[in-house]
Amino acid sequence: MLKRGDALKMYDDREQEPDLFRSKEDQPDPFAPLAERMRPQDFADFMGQDEIVGPGRPLRRAIESDALSSLILWGPPGSGKTTLARIIARQTKATFVPFSPVTSGIPELRALIKAADQRRSLHQQHTILFVDEIHRFNKAQQDAFLPHVERGTIILLGATTENPSFEVIAPLLSRSMVVVLKPLSEEAIGHIIDRALVDAVRGLGQWKPELSPEARRRLIGFGNGDGRAALTALEFVVSQTPAGPAGLVRIDEQAMDAALIKKALRYDRAGEEHYNLISAYIKSLRDSDPDGALYWLARMLEGGEDPKFIARRMVIFASEDIGNADPLALIVATAVFQAVEFVGLPEAQINLAHGTTYLASRPKDNASYVGLLEALQDARKFGNLEVPLHLRNAATSLMRELGYGQGYRYVHDDSSARSEQAHLPEQLRGKHYYRPKTP
Repeated sequence: MLKRGDALKMYDDREQEPDLFRSKEDQPDPFAPLAERMRPQDFADFMGQDEIVGPGRPLRRAIESDALSSLILWGPPGSGKTTLARIIARQTKATFVPFSPVTSGIPELRALIKAADQRRSLHQQHTILFVDEIHRFNKAQQDAFLPHVERGTIILLGATTENPSFEVIAPLLSRSMVVVLKPLSEEAIGHIIDRALVDAVRGLGQWKPELSPEARRRLIGFGNGDGRAALTALEFVVSQTPAGPAGLVRIDEQAMDAALIKKALRYDRAGEEHYNLISAYIKSLRDSDPDGALYWLARMLEGGEDPKFIARRMVIFASEDIGNADPLALIVATAVFQAVEFVGLPEAQINLAHGTTYLASRPKDNASYVGLLEALQDARKFGNLEVPLHLRNAATSLMRELGYGQGYRYVHDDSSARSEQAHLPEQLRGKHYYRPKTP
C-alpha cells in the first residue's frame, strides 16, 4: 500500500485522469490500489482466459477488428471481466460508455440512448454500453435495454458474477453472446504477482520485494482464483513488512501467514454456487464416495452455509437414494438433523461428518422414489380412477348394499389374499411400481 509521501514523490507533477477507461499511455493514479494500477492495458498482459481471448480466438479477433456484438461477461470476482471491458474500450473505434446500476437509472439510460442514436445517425459511429453488475438491474429495468439492442442503437456489454440464466432476461440473452470467464489458474495468479513485484511504475518494484517460494505459494492459494484478491493481499503484506538492512523487503511464509487474514471461500447462499456445491455433495453421496462428500461438506461449511439446510438434504437423500437398502439411514439422517439443531456450530460439524460418511458408505436403492414418480405419472395420466369395490370401506348399510367391501379377503385369515387380491384400479392391473434392487 503506497504511502502518500512516496506516491507524491514517484508521480510528482503528473496529470491524473479520472476516466476509468483512460488510454494506455496515461500514468496510473498513484493512490489507486495495486490491483487497479496493475490492471492489464492490452491482451499481452491479460492472464488466465486464453480459451476465450487467446491469440486467434474468435472473440479476440472480433475485438481487434472492431466487429463486436452484444456480450454478457459472466465470471467470478477477480477473473477479468472489467479488465476485458477496458481492453475493448481501448481497441474499439466506437464510443465506449460505462453505465452503473448503482449510480444510474432509467432517466440516465434514456439520455445515453438519445446520444447514441444521434451518434449513429450523424456520424455512423457505434456506441458500446458497458453495464457492470448487470444483475443488479431488475427484470423490468433490463427490458429498457432490449429495443435499443435489437435496433443496434447500442452494443451491450454486460458483466455479472451471477448466472445469466437466472439474472438476465431471456430476450437480452437471446440477442447477446454469453462469455464465461473462469477463476484464474494458479499459474495465471503467479504471473500477475510476479509482474507486480518487478514493475516499478505501476507495481511494487521500487521497494524490491522478494517472496520466498513458500510465501509465493501461500499467496497464490490465498487468491483462490481471484487476481484482485491476490494483488490486494500482496500490497498489504509488502507495505506492512519492514525493510531489511539493504533496504530490501523479504517475505517468507511465516510473515505471509502473519499478515494475511483468513480468506473467505467464494460462496453465495442465494446464488448459483450454493446449488453447485450441494449438487456436488449429493452426487458424491450417491456415488458412495465419502471423501468427495466430506470435501463438499467442508466447502459449504467454510462458505457459511446453514448446517440445517445440509442436514435436511441428508434426510431427503436417505429415503430418495438409500431407501430400503438400509432403512436405518433415515433414522441416522433424522438424528443428525436433531443433533445439529441441539448442538449448533461449530461442534455440529462433527454430527454432519458422521452422517455424511454413513450415508456415503451405505448401499443405494432408489426403488421407492422411482416407484412413487411412476405412480404419480399414472395418477395424472388416468385421472380419478375408481377404487375397486372390495377395497372400499363399508361404513354404512347403504354402502354395503352398493357392494362396498364385498369380496374383500382379510389377509390374516387368508394368506393367499396378499398375492391374489387386486389392489390397483382395473386399468392399471399388473402394473409394478416398486422394483427393489436385488443384492
